[in-house]
Amino acid sequence: MLLKKTLLASAVIGAMLATAAHAETLRWTRSADSLTMDPHSQNEGPTHSVNHQIFDTLLYQDMDVEYQPGLATEWHVKEDEPTVWVFKIREGVTFHEGQSLTADDVVFSLNRARHEHADMRGLLTSISEVRATDDFTVEVVTHEPNPLLPNNLTNLFIMSREWAEEHGVEEPQNYAAGEETHAVRNANGTGPFRVESREPDVRTVFVRNDDYWGIDHYPLEISRLVFTPIESASTRVAALLSGEVDFLQETPVQDIERLGSADGLKNEQGAENRTIFLGMQMGAATLETADTDDNPFADRRVREAINLAVDATTIQTAVMRGNSEPAGMIAPPFVNGYTEEMDEVLPADLDRANELMAEAGYGDGFRVTLQCPNDRYVNDEQICQAVVSMLARIGITVDLAAQTRSLHFAELARGEYDFYMLGWGVPTMDSEYVFNYLYHTKQDDLGTWNFTGYSDERVDELTVAMGQETDEEARNEMIAEAWQIVHDEIVYIPIHHQMLTWSMRDDIDFQVQSENTPHFKYLRFNN
Repeated sequence: MLLKKTLLASAVIGAMLATAAHAETLRWTRSADSLTMDPHSQNEGPTHSVNHQIFDTLLYQDMDVEYQPGLATEWHVKEDEPTVWVFKIREGVTFHEGQSLTADDVVFSLNRARHEHADMRGLLTSISEVRATDDFTVEVVTHEPNPLLPNNLTNLFIMSREWAEEHGVEEPQNYAAGEETHAVRNANGTGPFRVESREPDVRTVFVRNDDYWGIDHYPLEISRLVFTPIESASTRVAALLSGEVDFLQETPVQDIERLGSADGLKNEQGAENRTIFLGMQMGAATLETADTDDNPFADRRVREAINLAVDATTIQTAVMRGNSEPAGMIAPPFVNGYTEEMDEVLPADLDRANELMAEAGYGDGFRVTLQCPNDRYVNDEQICQAVVSMLARIGITVDLAAQTRSLHFAELARGEYDFYMLGWGVPTMDSEYVFNYLYHTKQDDLGTWNFTGYSDERVDELTVAMGQETDEEARNEMIAEAWQIVHDEIVYIPIHHQMLTWSMRDDIDFQVQSENTPHFKYLRFNN
């Protein structure tokens, strides 16, 4: 299907006058910084949020999560060649350092993102070739028809080939190995803001790109954007209340009411495209942190016992203060393949959980370490603390190891965890993304975030097939079958679908985006 949109145009002089009238600074905070500025190294929310200010994608999801043209003005499947997608590249675009955008930069970027060190490669496994047919046309050839290819490109940022070659960053950063490259701390995009200065985990200053190709379309009322990550929830809130910052992303649930009623402030709220869950290493013969000589997680009865002991409803009320929706599957309601039946949350049942533990031979319980980030998800460490208490009631002694997300994800990527927390969003709005990353057997470019050791031949077949099937009915049947298999196996322990609250000055007009990606080019000031 041809997806084509045209940007509204207005006179350049009018746009210049409009931006001159709104030369304002916005001071932004959230709990965590970008892990890296290399745009292909990490497929991770806060990292994408920063990079979306600097770089552009071929298409993106706007504040209403609707697909919009970015550096591609149109895209379609080539007539009579169902495995070829054609992208028309926007003309007249320049990178921040002056290089002109051409199809060659797009080909380079897509191929760079397919590299073994790129965490984005899981989105591009269907691609066999990327080629430029002229200066502003790119053809992406897939092994089989791929109806979801454009959906997979919303966080796939376009770099300058010339800049990458000049600085020796033709390949993406090897994040898991702790590699440091020029692209980790420097960036040259085509986006609405340029990086003026950067101190990782301290402060990044962006200035408006007045040569931005979309300056006559988007409000772009921010002239200077100052991002200060603040790990402490209380310190972030205090900074907003005192006027040190203007915009607080991911408001702590305990402070939502307080900030919403404070003079000069307001909240914007909505459902986030993210599910929080627990993963278990079930494929190994033994666990590194358990006090057993086998692997309790390999037994489905133990996984079911954990699922019955982790009380998502209590977490919703006691930890999240109502700002979550207990989950039975790792996909929020607006994702294709979601069903209310699969998302049903069973009530906690400690009697049955203890029976299952005894049946599995763990009536006396066991000990294991739960790895948890403390600065990534809303109340992440508090959720893990609740899980520790809940599992103690069925004899599982959990040692909680909570640490900053940069360490958490690096160690998780190396497969070092027996038991861990993870949150997952679905930017493609389709279940194939979930199965591709979380359920497919970990091999090559598939199952890249499957650290459970789970492997099922039929699920693997269905995952590949749902990425190629163009018949909607047949495709949805595949998705339903795959969900039933992994649901019955209890591969993960879903906790809840996360809710979002952004708090800000009351003169700011900026709605919550369910991807939790603030596209600041849309923000307006009510002056």
